[in-house]
Amino acid sequence: MKPEPELEAYLREAVSWDTDRVERINRAARIAWLSALAGWFCAVASASALAMLLPLKSVEPFVVRVDNSTGIVDVVPVYAGSTGIDEAITRYFLTHYVTVCERFNPVTAESDYEECGAFHSTQRNAAWYALWNRNNPASPLNVHRDGSTVRAQVVSVSFLRRSSGIQDLAQVRYVKSERQGAGAIEKQTHWIATVQYGYASPPRDPRSRGWNPLGFRVLEMGSEPEAPPSSQTVAANSIAAGAVP
Repeated sequence: MKPEPELEAYLREAVSWDTDRVERINRAARIAWLSALAGWFCAVASASALAMLLPLKSVEPFVVRVDNSTGIVDVVPVYAGSTGIDEAITRYFLTHYVTVCERFNPVTAESDYEECGAFHSTQRNAAWYALWNRNNPASPLNVHRDGSTVRAQVVSVSFLRRSSGIQDLAQVRYVKSERQGAGAIEKQTHWIATVQYGYASPPRDPRSRGWNPLGFRVLEMGSEPEAPPSSQTVAANSIAAGAVP
């Protein structure tokens, strides 16, 4: 029996509708797979890029120090321990040590005493304690009981090399300015200190390590008065250096 034309047209339309629906489902599945593959590719590419950038990223801690008397803020250089200590870093520590440990102010005396101890060897710390002991008549606590203050200003730092080639000595020239009381005129004296220094492991105590993160050590130190340069000598040096009077 031959089907009617209307039924045949309906059947063809139904078949085409079913075919279109299957094709849409397959197309959607292909698009979903392509999107998933693109997402995985982006994730892998991002992870690879991060892995390549990791060696370029490093954390470098630093210590910011505020001077108790002047309020000057400076950054202490950090030593990683893989290269030689630069002379500029040692010069900084010598200057800072003499400035802090040769001054006296009743307000900062306790903090200065502890900070200087962070730079000392065991033997030097014992001598430092004996110097500041109140039973010692020459203790700064007794000498400056009248309220007088002393500030130190480093003029120059010179490094000395031993005959064996070892460089662990330095001469630090500095000026002490002593004031007997508020409004009094400062009395200046010139000093020269010979310092034997070295480097060791940084202190374990967080407070001491904040003062001395590189393990700088003052092994021995001797200071003696130095005659101040005369005005003729200063003028001659200025002319030789090409300075304008």
